[in-house]
Amino acid sequence: GLFLDYSKNLITAETRDLLVSLAGEVGLKEAIKAQYDGELVNSSEGRPALHTALRRPVGDKLKVNGVDVMPDVHRVLNQMTELVGRIHDGLWRGYTEKPITDVVNIGIGGSFLGPELVSEALVAYAHKGVRCHYLANIDGSEFHELSMKIRAETTLFIVSSKS
Repeated sequence: GLFLDYSKNLITAETRDLLVSLAGEVGLKEAIKAQYDGELVNSSEGRPALHTALRRPVGDKLKVNGVDVMPDVHRVLNQMTELVGRIHDGLWRGYTEKPITDVVNIGIGGSFLGPELVSEALVAYAHKGVRCHYLANIDGSEFHELSMKIRAETTLFIVSSKS
């Protein structure tokens, strides 16, 4: 079903009913299923939106163009877990052999917003020895401001792109 907490908004029962009706008219339920099924839903890029695959358990199957993508998804998730563990343990080091203290994610759109959102939402669980930063602006002033807060020799830069 549909769950929406609108308790702090001026939405009437009539408005809610109209929104539910609109969702039915535009095929929202079918669109959500298509996204979770790995169908082509990103029409501007001509491909599926597979971020939902990141939350699927081991053993689940998700076929895209006849190929199960889940083994690759879990292989990469395992690689990421290993890398993060090495950073947290001080084993992943920069050029000068000093442990990483800062990670800078450079991305635009979903390659910026998603990682930043997750980081902010899970801040209570963050590793205290590593700070995360996000750059989304090609204007050098944002980078300049950040560069005053970090040390290059202990910073890991990640260029993030969906394509």
